[in-house]
Amino acid sequence: MTATQPGTGGMSEKRRLRLRLEISREAARLFWEQGVAGTSGDQIAEAVGLSTRTIWRHFRSKESCAEPIVMQGVVTLLSVLRRWPRRSSLEEHLTTELTRLRHEAPPVSLADEMLAMKMIRLADTEPALRTAWLMACDQTEQELCVIIGDRLERPADDLEVRMHAAAAAAVVRVLDEYIGAALLTGTDIPEFEDVKAIARRYAHAIRTATGGAVGDPVT
Repeated sequence: MTATQPGTGGMSEKRRLRLRLEISREAARLFWEQGVAGTSGDQIAEAVGLSTRTIWRHFRSKESCAEPIVMQGVVTLLSVLRRWPRRSSLEEHLTTELTRLRHEAPPVSLADEMLAMKMIRLADTEPALRTAWLMACDQTEQELCVIIGDRLERPADDLEVRMHAAAAAAVVRVLDEYIGAALLTGTDIPEFEDVKAIARRYAHAIRTATGGAVGDPVT
């Protein structure tokens, strides 16, 4: 029997999440093209081919429609970190996984990654979108608590683990914002095409932010 969510008319959770992401894609596209203020719930509904009433069953406001696509901006990194073998350094693991994803289907499509970057960029001037981005960053921090806690053999709610996770999540946020802004403005930065350079940048930032506590192999 397929699990369903209350208030979704018997819709399965998988289908509900897929529909939310579809709505989010169209909302993000409209926000980028005509601004948040210039976009209405009716326009989002029309773009998706749904009724406005259906949009409000899935989202509390038009701005919150951006949340699923914004979260796509951190999905790939989190999926990579969840598979971090204890015997590998962070540099080694990120380099291996990012290289692999250049030749295989990543967890998130390039189109969704670009939309996420656009929403993160808009978040600089749109407080409601900033809220969506910070919510995604908070989820990143919560997941990093589990990942780091496992490597340090401590509970995810251990104070030191939480501080390391908060520091790591902060540098990931700053780097995502920096790289996204550079790509969207057409900045020609060769390192963005160099997987090893990107891996080193993220790994070094996490090591530095956590005082070297996170990054080495664990034996």
